Amino acid sequence: MIRMWPALVLLLLPSGAVSQEEGSLLEGWHEFWLFRFLVNILGYSTIIIPGYLLIRYFKRSNYLDTGSGLCFPVIKACVFGNEVKSSLIDEISAPARNEGDSGSSVKQMLKLLVCAAGLQVSYLTWGVLQERVMTRSYGAQSAEDKGERFQDSQFLVFMNRILALTVSGLWCVLFKQPRHGAPMYKYSFASLSNIMSSWCQYEALKFISFPTQVLAKASKVIPVMLMGKLVSKKSYEYWEYLTAVLISLGVSMFLLSSSTNKHPSTVTTFSGVVILAGYIVFDSFTSNWQDNLFKYKMSSVQMMFGVNLFSCLLTVGSLLEQGALFTSISFMARHSEFAFHAVLLSMCSACGQLFIFYTINQFGAAVFTIIMTLRQAIAILLSCFLYGHAVSPVGGFGIFTVFLALFLRVYARSRMKASRRSAPPMAQKV
Repeated sequence: MIRMWPALVLLLLPSGAVSQEEGSLLEGWHEFWLFRFLVNILGYSTIIIPGYLLIRYFKRSNYLDTGSGLCFPVIKACVFGNEVKSSLIDEISAPARNEGDSGSSVKQMLKLLVCAAGLQVSYLTWGVLQERVMTRSYGAQSAEDKGERFQDSQFLVFMNRILALTVSGLWCVLFKQPRHGAPMYKYSFASLSNIMSSWCQYEALKFISFPTQVLAKASKVIPVMLMGKLVSKKSYEYWEYLTAVLISLGVSMFLLSSSTNKHPSTVTTFSGVVILAGYIVFDSFTSNWQDNLFKYKMSSVQMMFGVNLFSCLLTVGSLLEQGALFTSISFMARHSEFAFHAVLLSMCSACGQLFIFYTINQFGAAVFTIIMTLRQAIAILLSCFLYGHAVSPVGGFGIFTVFLALFLRVYARSRMKASRRSAPPMAQKV
């Protein structure tokens, strides 16, 4: 059994480390992505477990009726909230959507162009920088000098969340928001899954190419449908199964045709698939938990603030415990180019979130999906152009198939919603 573990270790290493000797593997065990993942989880648990015990104590001791003092309002907001679920988020967003619809067609077109441009610029820049930070070195003085690579994905997650927290906090202060009713601790669930999905997204780039990651994210519909069928016993239309099959075929063609690229080994494929699977699982939980939280009376920006608040607390706590915060800051001090990239990456992430909320509020989810699908296609082309990812004709056809299926899915869904709205009401049975 002991002799088998080096072979297992090889499956968890990036392709660059496979050629190293077994002795160097033993020395670099702390660089394994799985080890870093477990250490991060351990760091979060040192914050979450005491918080969970405190919440249970306050609830079991009937603190809401017996508590008093300066800390009472804070504890009440964090543990109990206002427990008001009478107003749904649709009631909050309805006036803003109506205002957008009442404007002139020219004004609406300008708004749509601004939203589309904002989303494209924010997330295309974010994608390019993400690949640059995680796959390229800094500080190389010559062709022989390899420079330093930044390794801590968690620090990048913290940078993104701290700026998003600042932006959403300023938005809540400057613009009127509905009265907040949700217990603050409930945001921590979405925060934890959001942190881990973002970590997986960054970490995966050490093992797979950016186009592969984009296609994997575009194919999230497949596991979502499987989960809905198995767990929720949902039924789907024929066109949903057709588009899911087309997406799976397109992704398969791209991955099989990329076997001669820079990521040819089964090591890379295994690690990349595991990390991307983690991303899909965590990201799916985040969206479902946020949907549940929207039962409370809150705006999307309040949701953004609450989730990012706990994300900052969890990541900074874990970084301090590991000593990685000051190490990453030291890396920023040594490489001003990395500092610029990290700040710009965070700015794009925060601004992109605001554009998401505004676009969905003004034009609905279908228009937003079309814009983001276009963004994914452009991101693949941009990554191939900037970083030299070779795409074979079969791989290119696979990419085309994936995005064709996504557009067909959006079109069929919009047509179905339109037919339901135009259908006459059925007569009631007596």
